[in-house]
Amino acid sequence: MKEKENSPSIRKIWMLSREYGDLAGAGGVKDVCKQLAEAFAGWSDRDVRVVMPRYGFITPEESACELLSDPIRGGQPLRFVVDMHYSLQERWEEVRVWVCRRAGVTIYLLESERFSEKTDVYVYTQQDEAQEEWKLSGKGHYDYFAMNLLLQKAALELMILVGEHPDIIHCHDGHTAVLPALLNESAYLRSYFRGTGCVVTIHNAGSGYHQEVADLEFAHAVTGLPMQTIVANCLADAFDPFLCASQFAVMNTVSENYARELQHTEDDALTGWLGHELARRGVLLEGVTNGIDPADFNPSDPIPAGIAEGFDPGDPADSLNGKKVCKDSLLKQLAEMHAPADLEIFGKIAPDLDGPLFTVIGRLSAQKGVDLLIVALRELFQRHPTTQMLFLGTGGKEEEEHIQSLVRTKGMDGRSCFLRGYSPVVANQVYAAGDFFVIPSRYEPCGLTDYIAQLFGNIPVVHHVGGLVKVVDGETGIAYRKEEAVFLLEALERAMALYARPDALRRMQWQAVQRIRQKHTWDTVMKKYLKLYEKARMLRWVESSDMKRM
Repeated sequence: MKEKENSPSIRKIWMLSREYGDLAGAGGVKDVCKQLAEAFAGWSDRDVRVVMPRYGFITPEESACELLSDPIRGGQPLRFVVDMHYSLQERWEEVRVWVCRRAGVTIYLLESERFSEKTDVYVYTQQDEAQEEWKLSGKGHYDYFAMNLLLQKAALELMILVGEHPDIIHCHDGHTAVLPALLNESAYLRSYFRGTGCVVTIHNAGSGYHQEVADLEFAHAVTGLPMQTIVANCLADAFDPFLCASQFAVMNTVSENYARELQHTEDDALTGWLGHELARRGVLLEGVTNGIDPADFNPSDPIPAGIAEGFDPGDPADSLNGKKVCKDSLLKQLAEMHAPADLEIFGKIAPDLDGPLFTVIGRLSAQKGVDLLIVALRELFQRHPTTQMLFLGTGGKEEEEHIQSLVRTKGMDGRSCFLRGYSPVVANQVYAAGDFFVIPSRYEPCGLTDYIAQLFGNIPVVHHVGGLVKVVDGETGIAYRKEEAVFLLEALERAMALYARPDALRRMQWQAVQRIRQKHTWDTVMKKYLKLYEKARMLRWVESSDMKRM
């Protein structure tokens, strides 16, 4: 009962995101959005709703979704049109809505031709390129900005059509960051949503992640915002949604340290100085470190996790024999060069090497420090003949070619493997098999993979930057501070030494899980978000009161 009294005003929470859980995802946003939404839905029965696109690869019926009925014309599917005007062209795009409920969260999938023709969340695929040569595989969608605006405009229209007045609209990343301005620049929307606060979460402020657009006339036309607003919110001569949001929303990043780096250090250069520009405008970036639900990554229950045998790193009485079985099972499969889940496989790992298995999962890019890792691994493998390395993921063409070259190098073959692609089940198998999980990111807003690795007894080796500072060096993982291959190599050597001390390794595995359970679950994190929600709604009430007095 006490929790219900903490914030009786924040009952209706709507979230906008381009990705969510297993419906659609390309990075950590899918996990954060899903787990935060479910945490709020399960706490005091808050009404939590998520709006996202229905991409072409989503089959609504298979996700237990049904078409949303028109509240006025009962029995008829809800259809509406959204103005998506271009500079010299008046455009209207039709939208239908699918709806389903998962873990207490209502999810709306917006269906339109613009969304349904996409076969990936953010980029063109090989399938797209085969059909139309100009849609180069791995390149971002040419109409990304229009996709973002359609999502935001349609979401607002949906709220009005179903008669909902949210207490909070939580906008995830630059893809949805124009929405707070849309609410304020339209007199009708400003009135309808006068009690609705907005929070914008910056999951990644790096250059290329702002969803900016350089064609200001197009931005003016498709958003409907005044040209004065467009021009006033440019960064490096491009309209920046984050800057635009800063006047009308409470803004946060996904870790306290990342917020500090953006507004108080030279690391902000990697964002195009977004953090410093926000600071110049008097905007304080709040920092809320992401959490995780340990139940979603539970190796003690092998069948849902898709691993060979169960084990529990958080149980000090568990010797982790199950983890050894998982490692042996995966390495045997890789030794036979059988790629799981239709992934491409390069290189192989002999199953009889009695050495540590280093692992990497995720986006293989320059930001993730792949180039530094390759340099460090070449030296590490020369020094330690039983060391093994396994990559799972995709990246830029250059990074992928460098990894393929690495695993084929003499002295690395039979000890290293690259699984190109991604599968959640295979990811769990790699987490379960690995001894150490390497995250050499040049910058990292928060990081979820370090949490997941720890829950699977896979000790993280991280660059002490951004949200990765939550890995406590020598207690829950291994950290290095300078962005150079030589310092990464030293950290890998420390991992080798730790592997030779099984009792110390087992103690660190246990400590890592305990720290997550005590400090980093969503039960703890969502209460920090609730304070942001309260602040945002109070800001909105003050603005509405000021407008009335005018």
